[in-house]
Amino acid sequence: MTTDTTTTHSSESPLADQTVGEIVAGNPNLSRVFQSFDIGFCCQGKLTLGKACERKGIELEEMIDALEAERKRTPESQINAAEMTLSELTNYIVETHHGFLRSELPRIHAMAERVAQVHGEHTPSLVEVYQVFTEMGQTMAEHARREESTLFPSLGEPASEASGDKRSQQIDEMMKEHESIIGSISKLRELTNGYAPPADACNTYRALFAGLADLEADTGHHFHLENNVLFPAALQRAS
Repeated sequence: MTTDTTTTHSSESPLADQTVGEIVAGNPNLSRVFQSFDIGFCCQGKLTLGKACERKGIELEEMIDALEAERKRTPESQINAAEMTLSELTNYIVETHHGFLRSELPRIHAMAERVAQVHGEHTPSLVEVYQVFTEMGQTMAEHARREESTLFPSLGEPASEASGDKRSQQIDEMMKEHESIIGSISKLRELTNGYAPPADACNTYRALFAGLADLEADTGHHFHLENNVLFPAALQRAS
């Protein structure tokens, strides 16, 4: 561990004496916290956490709290979707999974673009990662938008025979898009060797792969809730 003896916060937490780069290397998913505070973690990641916060005028404890919150994000298994009403479940999906997409898709896209530009000449698969992700990300964002604006609001309304047929068609279209998105995620997994960066990868490279792995995990939970809980319940109510 690298210690910066000039850091005044070192006695408050061991994290204060670790460099930003070391912290992200140990848990690449924490890169999103540093990005939210506009602290570089790749080539400028040699500052200790305490010194980085001091330079940005950020309270060290605020940063540590944000890092700990990211580490302890509530797992999906702690909710019981089967006991939720349709309204509660759609609200949960919008807040949790669509919210995840709103924050993560732009972040991952920026990293994918950067990594493709810097490393794509020597590793062409990274260019393809950027291309596949860009198209998939656009599809996912539009998919979530249509769910929020059209499908989800209609699920709480009584269904006539005509509206029930329309709802069934909409759900079928959404499930087909799920299959397409999962296909793209499988391609990304293949291109990245299971999201395993090479030993000499920079932190942005590592954070990109970690972000893609996190996206795959969240998408699995997201689509499970819709395919296996929300949509069957909505169709049963419409019948």
